[in-house]
Amino acid sequence: MWKYIKNYFWLALIAGLFMIGEVAMDLVQPGIMSRIVDDGVLGLGTGGAGDLSLIWVLGLQMIGLVLFGGFCGSMNNVFVHISCQNIGNKMRKNVFRRMMTFSFPQMDQFGTGSLVTRVTNDVNQVQLLVSTFVRGMIRTLVLTFGSMYCMFRLSASFGLIVLCAFPFILGCMAICLGKATPLFSKLQVQLDSINSIMQEDVSGIRIIKACVREAYEKIRFGKANDALIKTQLRVLVIFAFMNPTINALMYLVVALICWIGAGQVQNGGVTPGTIMAAITYTTQMLNGILMLVMLFQNISKGMASWKRMKEVLHSEPELKDGGFHGDTPQSDKQF
Repeated sequence: MWKYIKNYFWLALIAGLFMIGEVAMDLVQPGIMSRIVDDGVLGLGTGGAGDLSLIWVLGLQMIGLVLFGGFCGSMNNVFVHISCQNIGNKMRKNVFRRMMTFSFPQMDQFGTGSLVTRVTNDVNQVQLLVSTFVRGMIRTLVLTFGSMYCMFRLSASFGLIVLCAFPFILGCMAICLGKATPLFSKLQVQLDSINSIMQEDVSGIRIIKACVREAYEKIRFGKANDALIKTQLRVLVIFAFMNPTINALMYLVVALICWIGAGQVQNGGVTPGTIMAAITYTTQMLNGILMLVMLFQNISKGMASWKRMKEVLHSEPELKDGGFHGDTPQSDKQF
């Protein structure tokens, strides 16, 4: 895969830098909001007197950061789409060229429906895989670990609460992804079967109608479709269990932060603005972890599709250096 990525590596790198800039703006804003609450509204540093001018200054700063973050996000999308679409274009062309060199036995070995799926759906999954790494993975990792770092800067106790919950969240993700990953390859194989049946039925519709085989073909397609649906439902059930579990763990962290923070506010250890910032960072971390779940789904699908594409790209054609010239041992005999 690297030989396709390296031609557009600099575009992907620029997209990653823009994504880091966007996430950095998201991480700075809760700290500014904390200052607005503590110093601008509550006036904790001025004896309880609020400071409207400080609210205006910090508010304008936040607006500027939001605009800059939006610019970085837009530029990230531009460079990601340029790199991914060009990578997919080269892959699709190379797979098609290799298919054109196959002999009839090789075409039958893969199946026409499978080859159609590999040129279309599998290439799209690999494009999504590259986009996931360039855009989603960078955003998720920087947002998750950046939020945890900011939590420790706000309060060591808040950071420890999040750090203790992290292994349970990762363990839940690992169990669910371990069960779901093998099903993605199975889904692609079942999609091959449906495409093959569809192609056979469309190309041979006259023969099917002439032989009155419509009922048989409906049953054959229905069985393949039912198998695909069952596999998809198994995957969806796994992730339907994982998402609320992770949500419950993270909201338990928020509840612990509010409970411990309430006592620290009474003792003067932290300020209300710090509690608000900690909850915001926890929410950002929750969004990052939930996004990580979706990313691993795309990565699993993309790797399964890449393996199927490699089977075509690494298959050597049986006929090389032109076509068959028709020379046989019997060609010199006189009749």
